[in-house]
Amino acid sequence: MDDHQSALVEAGQMLPLMEAFYTIQGEGAHTGRAAYFIRVGGCDVGCHWCDVKESWNADLHPPTRVEDIVDGAAEYSKTIVVTGGEPFMWNMVPLTDALHAKGISIHVETSGAYPLSGSWDWVCLSPKKTMPPKDEFYAAANELKVIVYNKHDLKWAEEHAAKVNDSCLLYLQPEWSRRDEVMPLITEFVMKNPRWQVSLQTHKYLGIP
Repeated sequence: MDDHQSALVEAGQMLPLMEAFYTIQGEGAHTGRAAYFIRVGGCDVGCHWCDVKESWNADLHPPTRVEDIVDGAAEYSKTIVVTGGEPFMWNMVPLTDALHAKGISIHVETSGAYPLSGSWDWVCLSPKKTMPPKDEFYAAANELKVIVYNKHDLKWAEEHAAKVNDSCLLYLQPEWSRRDEVMPLITEFVMKNPRWQVSLQTHKYLGIP
């Protein structure tokens, strides 16, 4: 990346685009809805069970102009999901402004580890133990989605649920490789604590991205 590109990335006019694809949202509140995903490279949160570790190194993904990303997205859907990696490692203002200018509804999936930027229609906060969320995300979150790897994660989920706004939806999602072990824990917990709901990675059951 040359100095000119570096300056554009710093300003959010270019983003390290790992991939973009049209599919069905498989998780959380919008499960089952068609959406266009924009996966931005770069993440140092370091979840050991991450299923897209190839997204971590932003240098592996080409800096792409926001205009090109938006033009590609607008061809497919009026609902866009920005994910990563960790999207908020980058300035999201140019991307969200350009998407909203085309009348597109914008969702984001984030750990909340970096400062919030841009304007969003739906914020899915999925906190990670390695880098806790910034306080501003608890107020902004429409959805709290906690990945459950072991029993302790249920207690940890409650700690975050105590911080989010009153209208925030609460989801527990089994870590895929541990789903058989933790699903009984999750279902029992949700039945005892019905403000929580179960989220499954239904796209993996469907065999789609």
